[in-house]
Amino acid sequence: MAQGKTTMVVLLSLTPPPFLCCLLVITIFLSQASSETITVRYCDPNEDRGNYTTNSTYHTNLNTLLSNLTSNTETNNKGFYNLSYGQDPDKAYAIGLCRGDIKTDNCTSCLNKARINLTQYCPNQKEAYGWYDDETCMLYYSDRAIFGVLDIEPWDYSWNGDNETAQLNTTVTNLLDSLIRRAASGDSSRKYATGSVVGPSNHQRIYGLVQCKPDLTLTECSGCLNQSIIKIPSCCENREGARILTPSCILRYETNILFYDPAADAALPPPPAPSTTSQGNSKTSQIAIAIAVPAAVVAVVLCFIIIYLRVRKPKRSFEGEDDDGHDEIQNVDSLQFNFDTIRDATNDFSDANKLGQGGFGVVYMGRLPNGEKIAVKRLSRDSGQGDIEFKNEVLLVAKLQHRNLVRLLGFSIAGKERLLVYEFVPNKSLDYFIFDPTKILQLDWEIRYKIIGGIARGILYLHEDSRLRIIHRDLKASNILLDEEMNPKISDFGMARLFDVDQTQGQTNTIVGTYGYMSPEYALHGQFSVKSDVFSFGVLVLEIISGRKRGGIHHGENIEDLLSVAWRNWRSGTPRNIVDPALINGSESEIMRCIHIGLLCIQENVARRPTMGAVMLMLNSYSASLAVPSEPPTFEDSKSGNLPEMQSWEYNSEATRSSESTNKSVPQSANETSISELYPR
Repeated sequence: MAQGKTTMVVLLSLTPPPFLCCLLVITIFLSQASSETITVRYCDPNEDRGNYTTNSTYHTNLNTLLSNLTSNTETNNKGFYNLSYGQDPDKAYAIGLCRGDIKTDNCTSCLNKARINLTQYCPNQKEAYGWYDDETCMLYYSDRAIFGVLDIEPWDYSWNGDNETAQLNTTVTNLLDSLIRRAASGDSSRKYATGSVVGPSNHQRIYGLVQCKPDLTLTECSGCLNQSIIKIPSCCENREGARILTPSCILRYETNILFYDPAADAALPPPPAPSTTSQGNSKTSQIAIAIAVPAAVVAVVLCFIIIYLRVRKPKRSFEGEDDDGHDEIQNVDSLQFNFDTIRDATNDFSDANKLGQGGFGVVYMGRLPNGEKIAVKRLSRDSGQGDIEFKNEVLLVAKLQHRNLVRLLGFSIAGKERLLVYEFVPNKSLDYFIFDPTKILQLDWEIRYKIIGGIARGILYLHEDSRLRIIHRDLKASNILLDEEMNPKISDFGMARLFDVDQTQGQTNTIVGTYGYMSPEYALHGQFSVKSDVFSFGVLVLEIISGRKRGGIHHGENIEDLLSVAWRNWRSGTPRNIVDPALINGSESEIMRCIHIGLLCIQENVARRPTMGAVMLMLNSYSASLAVPSEPPTFEDSKSGNLPEMQSWEYNSEATRSSESTNKSVPQSANETSISELYPR
């Protein structure tokens, strides 16, 4: 890992139970070139597969399988091998995975060495896995099907270098976050990404590498790598380099050490067909030059034209920036409702049909001629947005299809009128239940746990799984609607921002949102990212569990902040004190785990907060280890930061809740009174 004589420090993960320690050996040896090679080996890490006897049917199947693992080229997809051999119950399965920048010969050599070493070290265990030669390759075999299976335990780590500054942690996290999205989006042949950024000091450059088994889904790969990131503070914080190894993914970063081949991660064009004569080579070169020079000139001119058009009309179309947008408008026109139809459906926007009101307009219930119920948002008339921009943004929101997002059915334009037509969600919003002492009794723990999981899935879709990466920026209880089965649906994209695939952070001078749910870096400095939504999600989790608003806990004559109360009780070992008494029959382990996850999400340090992929993994897998949370920002600390004025709006709430949000006049962009604040970059 390190250069020269630098010492590698390798520690055992404390996550596996103590009885696994006797099954684990980590061997470190120096090569002749004085660079380290690490071997991590586990024999039957779960201790439940049992042993086989020498020359048994399983033993024979395993030997046959491993002998043919690398020779069967049909199963080799860019360094990934997966085979099975035999019949149940003695069938053997094996996976071989080489790091994405390792050449085929080195990959084969590593796996051949691994099969000999691992079977000798674990001579009778039906299941074993190991990483070899500085994570050059990983071998994993078992008597159970392991293809397409996410395994994050057992895990190991190593680090090197002296203590560094906290700024390094943020730089590393941002780099790894961008790499994770690239790797997770890979196809079934390879999920691998590398990259580098300038470190906190000018003389530093941080190199990163992430990789998953390519048989994992996007969500599984993202979850595995994000779970690895949140382990860094507990093992390798402030170190110049570190790596996390699991059976399903690897993660590594180094300072000023280029430890991978950058060419392996580049999309290189196929080489030209070889010429048979020198004359052919000469003619080919002349033709290539004759084509390349004019093409280069044309390309440069086109680049200037495209840049000029994007500067002049940055919001012309959110996709297909180089076309005239007519096809998109034709598609979005199919979503347009006749204004008179909507006016009749809402009984001319009568007060009797009003569902809620906020800074951006009023929401009405309506019924279409076919009997379908709808929710109609009548936007304020002072929008300066044109028809094309409004339609394009409608099309974008309409393309967000997920069961935990409120579905946009269409829109209507008439003069200055801008209407948005949504599906009608009958059970109003989450705050209608959890902040009412009577209605909250309808929400037992099973329902609340379902709501927490559904919100997490919806946010994960926005951040990772949709075609566009979207930051919601206004997640709160009144923006979570509940359908007839109490399934949550995220609503209100009026403050959403669009990110590029590899973009990790944005900044604004206009702070919009709801105070209490805002992350400190956004409320104080206008900095927002996916971790801003994670913070809001953490607040929501604690509110759902406690049945109390963030700033609404009375302690004597004082009103305390929910985050501070939750942290204080967590530190004192009494987290049950913040749990709604109505949940006395709820699963104690699930409730405590959700409080733990909520506290991880509201940490003040952005780098310490998990991504939503990691949150989903923690919610769905009890084998996933949870880091120790740090103290969250306090309500008083946030209020003392000279907060900018902010605004918010409610959707489908029973009434406007002025106590939750501050609606004041602030400098607005022309787009803030529309559906979303979308700025493709």
